[in-house]
Amino acid sequence: YSNIVEKMSHVVKKRKLDKTRQDRLYFDSYTDVTIHEEMIADHVRTNTYRMAILRNSESIRGKVVLDVGAGTGVLSIFCIQAGAKKVYAVEACSIAEQAVKIVKQNNMEDKIEVIRGTVETVDLPETVEVIVSEWMGYALLHESMLNSVLYARDKWLKPGGMILPSKAELYIAPISDPVVEDRLHFWYTVKDQYGVDMSCMSDFARRCIMNSDITVNSVTVEDVLSHPARFAELDLYSVTVEELRLVKGKFRCESFGSAAVNAFCVYFTVTFPCPDKPQALVLSTSPFKPETHWKQAVLYLDTPVDVVQDTVVSGEISMFPSEESARHICVHVDYTIGEQKRQSKTFSIPDWSSEAQS
Repeated sequence: YSNIVEKMSHVVKKRKLDKTRQDRLYFDSYTDVTIHEEMIADHVRTNTYRMAILRNSESIRGKVVLDVGAGTGVLSIFCIQAGAKKVYAVEACSIAEQAVKIVKQNNMEDKIEVIRGTVETVDLPETVEVIVSEWMGYALLHESMLNSVLYARDKWLKPGGMILPSKAELYIAPISDPVVEDRLHFWYTVKDQYGVDMSCMSDFARRCIMNSDITVNSVTVEDVLSHPARFAELDLYSVTVEELRLVKGKFRCESFGSAAVNAFCVYFTVTFPCPDKPQALVLSTSPFKPETHWKQAVLYLDTPVDVVQDTVVSGEISMFPSEESARHICVHVDYTIGEQKRQSKTFSIPDWSSEAQS
């Protein structure tokens, strides 16, 4: 019991990270080469942006562009390749120093101006006609820069200007994660292996594994149990920061066949307008599409529920910033599976940075 009290006081004591420290932790995490390597090497991500920018060259040619959170500056360079007159590449972390070198190496220093700072604090010499940004985080909104893109839109984008990408959509689907079932079943196999019955560990294992952390994982197509349901759409031309404080929607899925639902999977798409093409260009993080570094967000239920063909899985899902850190996302799901009574569970991405500090 005293342990619980101790834990509670620890939670109360765990003060909110002050804003500047939150920002430092966030921006510092992007200074290492690994994350930039991972992002550039993500062919789906980098190539879709490249195609989208080149296909919009009519709207970009001769125009002034703002790249929000430019990182290594690769999107800024694509914009110059598409004919932009000038690009302001705004980047808050020290990778900006590398971006300057990359811009120079590509002989674009007269056209791309790398500006070190956050988009909320920098001063641009002029308004822009195009905003380009790769702002998406895990489950779309975790550590996302969308607020900064909206700030830039309201402050620097000319009326009638273009935003790439222009739309984001969120999807949910019930899944069966076989690895979890294997790990829970493992405790029943110990007796045969070693002559010690450890089956009572199964409950403890379930609580540990099927916890309320949002897990970032690749979901295999075969483990998806229904057509995904779209539960939210964000129009980057009109969405407000206020609206991002609660992104929610209803969903309804019908099971493909017999299985045990033990989790939900959440993923996103972003869409780039393509004026001359019948089809817009979509960057998808769906388990049905080639893998990206975002993978999928997996939310484990407390207990698996058996479904058969056409069992209805329905409910409401909401996403909102964590109280501890505005960059961290929480997800709340109210759901009903078949005849079962309504359940609800709240998930969050573990905040390793604050754990280390607390």
